[in-house]
Amino acid sequence: MKTKTLDDLFLEQLKDVYYAERKILKALPKMARGAQSADLKAAFEKHKGETEGQIERLQQIFEILGKPARGKTCPAIDGIIEEGEEVLEEFKGSPALDAGLVAAAQAVEHYEMSRYGTLKRWAETLDMKDVAKLLDATLSEETATDTALTDLADSSINATALEAAA
Repeated sequence: MKTKTLDDLFLEQLKDVYYAERKILKALPKMARGAQSADLKAAFEKHKGETEGQIERLQQIFEILGKPARGKTCPAIDGIIEEGEEVLEEFKGSPALDAGLVAAAQAVEHYEMSRYGTLKRWAETLDMKDVAKLLDATLSEETATDTALTDLADSSINATALEAAA
């Protein structure tokens, strides 16, 4: 049996995040439709466009590696997205809905930041400078999205959820 290497692990994690991005791309329009805040809807729609670009970057990476762009089922992202769908159902019409959607979206962002951060480091270790640069661009976008979601929650979403409960 062949010993698995960091190259093998890198490719497996790349497939995982490719699957995740494609699932996220399908989930974002549902989240945008469900959001009550116009700002949150806009944030989801903006991130949908970014996600399309992130998928293109991943396809470029597969091309650089000479591998087909294929995903590998990622139970982690499936679970995170399922939790977001539960929030949409269980809190529909509730003042707390948007706060729940922000939390669900941040769970996605934190997962992605973890994956892209690791993949970037591995690419650097494997001396794949072009790949590391592409991964860093996506990591920067994911970090910015997370920050924007926090700012949105702090500026209005959480207060709206709290006021309605009072």
